[in-house]
Amino acid sequence: MKRQLILEDGTIFIGEAFGADVEKIGEVVFNTGMTGYQEILSDPSYCGQIVTLTYPLVGNYGINRDDFESITPAIHGFVVKEVADFPSNWRNECTLDEYFRMKGIPGILGIDTRKLTRIIRKYGTLKGAICSTEKPVEEILQQLKATVLPNDQVKRVSTKTAYPSPGRGYRVVLVDFGMKHGILRELNKRDCDVVVVPYHVTAEEILNLSPDGIMLSNGPGNPKDVPQAIEMIRGVQGKVPLFGICLGHQLFALANGANTERLKFGHRGSNHPVKDLRTGKVALTSQNHGYTVEKESVKQTDLEITYIAINDGTVEGLKHKKYPAFTVQYHPEASPGPEDANGLFDQFIDLIEVAKGGGVKKCQNVQI
Repeated sequence: MKRQLILEDGTIFIGEAFGADVEKIGEVVFNTGMTGYQEILSDPSYCGQIVTLTYPLVGNYGINRDDFESITPAIHGFVVKEVADFPSNWRNECTLDEYFRMKGIPGILGIDTRKLTRIIRKYGTLKGAICSTEKPVEEILQQLKATVLPNDQVKRVSTKTAYPSPGRGYRVVLVDFGMKHGILRELNKRDCDVVVVPYHVTAEEILNLSPDGIMLSNGPGNPKDVPQAIEMIRGVQGKVPLFGICLGHQLFALANGANTERLKFGHRGSNHPVKDLRTGKVALTSQNHGYTVEKESVKQTDLEITYIAINDGTVEGLKHKKYPAFTVQYHPEASPGPEDANGLFDQFIDLIEVAKGGGVKKCQNVQI
């Protein structure tokens, strides 16, 4: 069955349908990773987006039970060059087509994904619609023009109630803005006693849980659409060690007086080089974000830039000059991608250990 992807600028791609037979509108973005499509399609940070994969061969190892980053995918569509009909892997349980049919997600294959990626790189992310070729193009274009993309993505993907992930180590409150399960996995590996809380949690509610540390998770959308979190961060920083990832990094910046801005087409992939400004070392990182911290805005704050992106010089890490708090724009838990930055979780645990032994002021000399 034929299916079309129509962009708001009038560009039309005709391809083959796979997945669910439904129509979806979303922001069209691209990811440059060569593997990890299962983690990508289940990453809550893609909420409401139509994801294009630049690597041409997708679905080769099927879908398995272990590699999900959330239980329910929040993406609105998948755009690929080719989908494997007969995946080969000992963990394979179903094909990509079968999984998308179960979850109500439409896909389109066989289009020129390189051309689509070049359009996004030139003009920025665009609204798009995946629909049947029987649907009149003018009707879809009018629909795209009238569509206002949602700004409540964090509310959609965050947990509705708090829940524990028990351990016998330090108590970490993990604020779920659209948390990838990989973050929880890394804390569990370090035997942390984790309490996952919703995005709208207050500072008082967090402190009432007697945390040893606070983790701000990744998530979708514009950080300025989550003002509750900005107030919460102001209320907890300086009291216990804090570590933020991706959206958590941007919210931390806003809470401390810096500004964020939209990127033209974002950073999405598993091969983004990031430089540590203190050591000069470069790590390859996994990234998925459409906003960044404005570099100039950091100068008038109590924040220090710790990492920058090699490709475009954008801010990739921050630390507070007075409090035991640090954040990164990239994903140290990877999933998918290299684990070069996995040691940041250990640095977070070190901060907690020092704070427990001598108070947060003792954390000044800890390398973060």
